[in-house]
Amino acid sequence: MKEMKDVIYVFGHKNPDTDSIAAAIAYAELKKRLGFNAIAKRLGDINKETEFVLNYFGIPVPELLSTVKTQIADLNLDKAIPVSPDASLKTAWSLMKKNNVKTLAVVDENEKFLGLVTQSNITNEYMDTLENNIIRTPLKNILETLNAKLILGDESKFNTSGKIVVASLAPNSMEPFIDKGDIVIVGNRADAQKKAIELGANCLIVTGGFEVEEEVLDLAKKSNCVIISTPNDTFTTSRLINQSIPIKYVMTTENIVLFYTDDLVDEIKEKMLQTRYRSYPVLDENNKIYGFISRYHLISNKKKYVILVDHNEKAQSVHGIEDAEILEIIDHHRIADIQTGKPIYFRNEPVGSTSTIVANMYFENGIRPSKSIAGLLCAAIISDTVKFKSPTCTYIDKITAERLAEIAEIDIDTFALDMFKAGTSLQGKTPEEIFYQDFKEFKLGKFNIGVSQFNTMDLDSLQNIKQDILKFMDNLCKEKGYDLLLIMLTDIIKEGSEMLFVGEQKEIIEKAFNVKVEGNSFFLPGVISRKKQVVPPLSQAIE
Repeated sequence: MKEMKDVIYVFGHKNPDTDSIAAAIAYAELKKRLGFNAIAKRLGDINKETEFVLNYFGIPVPELLSTVKTQIADLNLDKAIPVSPDASLKTAWSLMKKNNVKTLAVVDENEKFLGLVTQSNITNEYMDTLENNIIRTPLKNILETLNAKLILGDESKFNTSGKIVVASLAPNSMEPFIDKGDIVIVGNRADAQKKAIELGANCLIVTGGFEVEEEVLDLAKKSNCVIISTPNDTFTTSRLINQSIPIKYVMTTENIVLFYTDDLVDEIKEKMLQTRYRSYPVLDENNKIYGFISRYHLISNKKKYVILVDHNEKAQSVHGIEDAEILEIIDHHRIADIQTGKPIYFRNEPVGSTSTIVANMYFENGIRPSKSIAGLLCAAIISDTVKFKSPTCTYIDKITAERLAEIAEIDIDTFALDMFKAGTSLQGKTPEEIFYQDFKEFKLGKFNIGVSQFNTMDLDSLQNIKQDILKFMDNLCKEKGYDLLLIMLTDIIKEGSEMLFVGEQKEIIEKAFNVKVEGNSFFLPGVISRKKQVVPPLSQAIE
């Protein structure tokens, strides 16, 4: 069940135009103002016209959404407990018990992932240390683990590789057991303390919290021997000291099976089935620990929540749309093939722009759009209706745009001219960029058809690049297996479109538009709407 805090992605179609981007941004903003956690996204690069509009009103470009398939970041993972590589075994064990976990993530000072330390790492090292009687640890870890205090000596001169000896023998019997550099655990017997120092002990650990005689301290000072005092008894001290070893000596750093937050759940399942670990670390894009994932997390496979604007056709939507939960569709195109598992809010109106619908949803809810959102919606209506010249334009589009222009404090005629100039500029544009500026795919009957549209204020300026556009389209048609590809080169001033096409289904074109085609182009006067004047005739011709 969706809650108010759940993220809802709002986006238009692939190869977005101004209406698609504006509707997504404005509708996400409306949902936010109604209490939902909505975020606008885009499914492709924005065109020059949209870039101009966003810059004009100071609105950032929405982030790209590449898929809505469930990713690891969508799951409620187990929290990661980070620990420093210098932390002691005792500290790591305490963290595990306190947080009821069996694995800790080892991170550096910048929180970057270094490896894992598990309960078995700790128990294995503890048993090995008891057997080998060797300790590799800094003095600060020993002090912390034994709750001890430094009585004498320099921490930098402490030997981290000496073995541990409990001085329970008489002083004259200790020589075979103590080597230079050893750590000697001893009680309050001054003779035993002095003998251990004479035999080259690097550190004396005095148990029971007893004071150390001046004579012993003087001898230790001359011999560079460190003396610490712990309140623990000798048995407890000898047992605990092995827990002072830094976890960097026991942690796992190689052959770790790990995942990243943007990995798809479908893709990690196989890897998890091939291995038998209890849990797996998950890192973010900065290699910082994000959490731990286990097999049971896959059972509660949480879908992404989405709202579609300005489209309802699967081919025009985001990758993985069939795996997402569609909450709403706001559109002004034909009803196509998007399917949902349950009833949803679907608002489809025969107007010239989706932004017209979105704007009126603000007004219906008694919400006044901000100056920038009003300007953005107005620009989208102007764009999609070619400043009210398109046959798709309705009275509602015009009065809505005028109301929005008043809020945004813009002059429609002046703004439209500047916007169309920016959008129709050919400067630096490749045939591919021209073609994909506003491209849509359609499944009409058994045919896969693609229709692009590029608006211009001077059709003659495109003559020199027409052959390059056709060459690109021909290659694309063969590569992607389209039955027919068209581009409408729409002259905003003359109100007509030159149609360039490639593909095997030339007869569909002739039948749809009642023309006799020679070559790969023809002109259709008065045709400026793909939605109303191009796609319906193609669909009827195919039927």
